[in-house]
Amino acid sequence: MISAWDNEKLVGIGNAISDGHLVVYYPHLLVHPDYQGKGVGKMIMEKMQEKYGHFHMQMLTADGKAIEFYQKVGFTRAGQTEPMWIYRGDEH
Repeated sequence: MISAWDNEKLVGIGNAISDGHLVVYYPHLLVHPDYQGKGVGKMIMEKMQEKYGHFHMQMLTADGKAIEFYQKVGFTRAGQTEPMWIYRGDEH
């Protein structure tokens, strides 16, 4: 888990789930709306790359405006893969 702070205020957080060797999944990257577009998310992903950049497979699920952000930090669609899930929510 990586966190970003502005003095005493938590402004961003990202986490990873990994097998420790080959595969890492990034389930969350959250940046406070007042701090978006200021490099906080990029910094969190750079810190994640310091730890997991050499892994064989790095995965995440992105939608909406997050797609463009992740493309800017180096993520691309994985070949002809099709995202699938069982989801119990209504915000997507």
